[in-house]
Amino acid sequence: MPMPMPFFAGRARPACATLMSHLAVAAAFASALPVRAQDGALSQLYAARPPAGSSFVRVVNPTDQTLLVQVAGGPAQRIGPQAPATSYAIVVGGRPFAVQVGGKKAATLEVRPDSFGTYVLRRDGAGHAFTAIDDTGDVPDALKAELRFYNLVPGCAKAQLQIAPAGTPVVRDVAPMAAGARSVNPVQAQLAAACGSAASAAQALPALQAGDHLSLFMTGTADKPVLTMQPARTDTFKR
Repeated sequence: MPMPMPFFAGRARPACATLMSHLAVAAAFASALPVRAQDGALSQLYAARPPAGSSFVRVVNPTDQTLLVQVAGGPAQRIGPQAPATSYAIVVGGRPFAVQVGGKKAATLEVRPDSFGTYVLRRDGAGHAFTAIDDTGDVPDALKAELRFYNLVPGCAKAQLQIAPAGTPVVRDVAPMAAGARSVNPVQAQLAAACGSAASAAQALPALQAGDHLSLFMTGTADKPVLTMQPARTDTFKR
């Protein structure tokens, strides 16, 4: 009888990857797929792509209020407790771009070329401010799915993503306003976010395929963490 696939393999690592790494992995992965799957992978590989120096930026809203947010020239999106993150907007690295909240300009930001970034929204007086989390990291494993776990609770010094109910760590010791990532086999599992002995309600992983990226956000408080899962998406590049 074949042994079941383990849930994860390898070590935890910083979140996400650069644009060129994604393209290289896509090319290698496409060559290993059946013909029908290759068609889909190759159509993505040879679709219009952002030029060198492009960066990818999104906003996350960890508050309990749903807000309308627009990043650069991307679509306006409502983000809140059920879906905290916008898609990654494509921006030109090294050039300023605007972020709007509720139809009004909230900030002008600038990121380095060839980077991925998540900006965590917070209230700041009558307006809003943003804390940056760098998602740029190692080349992802195209044969696995990637989980990126974000600690958005300022009062939790070391957050952990764990298998429930066993408590086995998947990503551990994530500092406030930071993220950690792990490549996993696309299998069924129940996960929870934890801060010390306090853990969120367990949630089932959605159906994942090789190459998928799932964001897992810990919000709430250190005494009562909340886990929300959301697939990571990128805006379509238009020439």
